[in-house]
Amino acid sequence: MKLPQLLVVFIAVLLCTALAVFVPRNQKNANQAANATSVNETVSTKTILDGAKTTLTGSHKISLLSIENQLTKSKSAGDSIAIYRQLSTFWADSAQRVAPYLYYTYSAALLENSEKSLTFAAQLLVDNLTTQEAPPAIQNWMAVNAKVLLEKALVINPNNDSVKINLGACYLFGNISDNPMQGILEVKEIVDKNPQNVYGNLILGLGGKKSGQYPKAIERFITVLKLQPSNLEAMINLAECYELSNQNEAAIEWYNKVKKQVNRPEAIEAIEKRIKELKK
Repeated sequence: MKLPQLLVVFIAVLLCTALAVFVPRNQKNANQAANATSVNETVSTKTILDGAKTTLTGSHKISLLSIENQLTKSKSAGDSIAIYRQLSTFWADSAQRVAPYLYYTYSAALLENSEKSLTFAAQLLVDNLTTQEAPPAIQNWMAVNAKVLLEKALVINPNNDSVKINLGACYLFGNISDNPMQGILEVKEIVDKNPQNVYGNLILGLGGKKSGQYPKAIERFITVLKLQPSNLEAMINLAECYELSNQNEAAIEWYNKVKKQVNRPEAIEAIEKRIKELKK
């Protein structure tokens, strides 16, 4: 059964900032056309940036070139960080393209090398990795870049459990290892020590859903919702897991709960459409 992709898109917009998780339709199509989608194939940052540039208007191309020229003339790390942030803002606000936004946020964080900047940029990458169905090559690109940031953050603070969980998510969702169980074990170790770790339980739930282990995923999402009853991401994934395991009544119950949490007309419409289909 195919996941309700329209619903996933709208809920993704609601979960985080729009550009943190939402790839516009024309950008998604451009990525799919320009890049291989096989798990065994890879995509380069240059390919992603070049592909995004082809979608820009003339005025946007001029604005971008002006910022890029500043970067080539930069004489200090501080200047480069500021310009990377300008580029990040350009791709987020003006061009509205998520992949370049993520890349330049990553670049600024890498150069700044503070725990705060590294974890922030890595979280953006992991959020996109776990909440959207990008081509496998793009997922791998996000996971590889997130892994670089997370490993640097762990050098600064080896006791940051959220960083360790995100690192596990990279292995679990990013095709960066032949052994995705490595990611599960890293996250599970933290959750076993602290069963009330909401984020760890959420990632394990998403991992169970990805691998088709719906009963285990359902158990994890229920745990999250016991700890955080209004966690929308857990709600929507729980509803989908019930749907995917042919438990339609439970799926409808949770889709209705999701509907009460949102106020965007398009999201409500998508949920109502899904509920109607499940009642047939």
